[in-house]
Amino acid sequence: MEKLKIATAQFENKSGDKAYNLSVIEKLAKEAATGGSKVITFHECSITGYTFARKLSREQMLDLAELIPDGPSILRLTEIAEKYDITILAGLFERDIEGNLFKAYVCVDKNGLLAKHRKLHPFINPHLSPGNSYTVFDIHGWKCGILICYDNNVIENVRATVLLGANIIFMPHVTMCTPSTRPGAGFVDPQLWYNRENDPTSLRLEFDGMKGREWLMKWLPSRAYDNGIYAIFSNPIGMDDDQLKNGCSMIIDPFGDIVAECRTFEDSLVSTTLIPEKLKQAGGYRYTKARRPDLYRSILGQGHQPELNVVWLNSEEDK
Repeated sequence: MEKLKIATAQFENKSGDKAYNLSVIEKLAKEAATGGSKVITFHECSITGYTFARKLSREQMLDLAELIPDGPSILRLTEIAEKYDITILAGLFERDIEGNLFKAYVCVDKNGLLAKHRKLHPFINPHLSPGNSYTVFDIHGWKCGILICYDNNVIENVRATVLLGANIIFMPHVTMCTPSTRPGAGFVDPQLWYNRENDPTSLRLEFDGMKGREWLMKWLPSRAYDNGIYAIFSNPIGMDDDQLKNGCSMIIDPFGDIVAECRTFEDSLVSTTLIPEKLKQAGGYRYTKARRPDLYRSILGQGHQPELNVVWLNSEEDK
């Protein structure tokens, strides 16, 4: 492997407005390519919008979702990738020919679709089916994986993707600033966003506090550190339907250090160069080598009924 410059982006998407969202993706892809990046990654459902989907019927979801790789959004992403000679990762809702619905995230280059991951733990709409496989593929000689939002909170998913060979895991999210049983969690008042030019300080305190970045720092760097990988995190900034999101798109190296992070309230990107030598220098490489599967093979493989409980979503349904 050789050094690889990667960008991660954040932007305020518009719900259901694929043309607008793809126009922003193109603008930021051009900026990344001009700056020398070979790859740019965007947030979960960056093409379609995300949180508004909790209100959609099955018929509305089918209208919003697309076939992959033949849908118009994948074809448009391919055009953008070819135009700027950059690999692009972005998310949307997928439908298959049988009418099943999935939360998908794709990787596209100038030749078309490189990879597709279906979210293993979807919850935003009851008509979504879970994906049932991990995703590992090559970008410029680097082994890459994809895990979408909640997929990363189940730590076994990250380790499994690493054991399949991933050196980089793309972690697209729409997260933070929602209520939880965790102390300090909660929504951020949208009025702070609309008043951000007059009072950026109050908004930044909310975004960086326990509702947002402080919570992220409890677990995200450890995914990179424990597994000795590059974690590429992307998240929207601004309003996603009626919820305010705080961005913080970032790249974390195998030592668990943040090496690049979006810190504005704007549609923006940051980039950094990935260093192959770090993969073996980091402690996570040694820890995975020291594993003793004989101790826990039967424990990890024992029967278990999955239970997905998203507190903010379930509390809405109870009203």
